[in-house]
Amino acid sequence: MKRHFNKACALGLVVGLVGCASDEFTDLDEFMDEKRSRPGGVIPPIPAFKAYKAFAYSATSLRSPFDRPIEIREISQLQSVSTVEPDETRPKEFLEQFTFDSLGMVGTLSRAGIDWVLIRDPEGGVHRVKVGNFLGRNHGKIVEMTDTYVAVIEIVSDGSEGWVERPRTIKLAGL
Repeated sequence: MKRHFNKACALGLVVGLVGCASDEFTDLDEFMDEKRSRPGGVIPPIPAFKAYKAFAYSATSLRSPFDRPIEIREISQLQSVSTVEPDETRPKEFLEQFTFDSLGMVGTLSRAGIDWVLIRDPEGGVHRVKVGNFLGRNHGKIVEMTDTYVAVIEIVSDGSEGWVERPRTIKLAGL
């Protein structure tokens, strides 16, 4: 029975293939002849390369456009009080490599009578700091600590080749 089934399938396959082998593709041949008789198109040339003109960015010493702007009123008050300038000879502390906004307060600690604040850096490390330590890229000095915030005074450019103090705070995460 299986043998007869195989023969029937083979015979059906041969009959099907013979039915497909006809020469009635005249409409397709006419279409292709018509397309081949048309003139070939013209390919436009590759456009000329325009050289890149480099731009020299000269505002690197100015305030970052992503920092909160300093109010003119605050600048005039702070300038009248004192002339401020960062100490470039002071050795940098570890947390000064991070931007101020990327740091977060996660708690407080008291050890041997010294109060510390725990600051998390953007890489996930937690560091102890106290009043007088520096953090952030703008010479930020810690001037006050409480259980809920850290007050920092940064020294930033005023945009006219001078320096001003800018107060900032880092609040305890979750408040």
